Amino acid sequence: MANQNDPDLLNEYDFSGGVRGKYAKRYREGTNLVRLDDDVAAMFPTSEEVNAVLRSLGEIIQHHEKIGLTKDLNGRT
Repeated sequence: MANQNDPDLLNEYDFSGGVRGKYAKRYREGTNLVRLDDDVAAMFPTSEEVNAVLRSLGEIIQHHEKIGLTKDLNGRT
């Protein structure tokens, strides 16, 4: 049977030991979780590897921007 106050909560659910706002601060600080497609995750199985590749790619992009090899959204260099 559903809870009278919230039909999605069943009476079997027991939150009496719960702590309100336990993770609120961490949630407010934000997170940047990204879901990788399976083929990409297979290439980079750890977050350390993903971060290393993204840093390298970022450095390449910044270098290309610095020397004028990138194009803006209108196709101009």
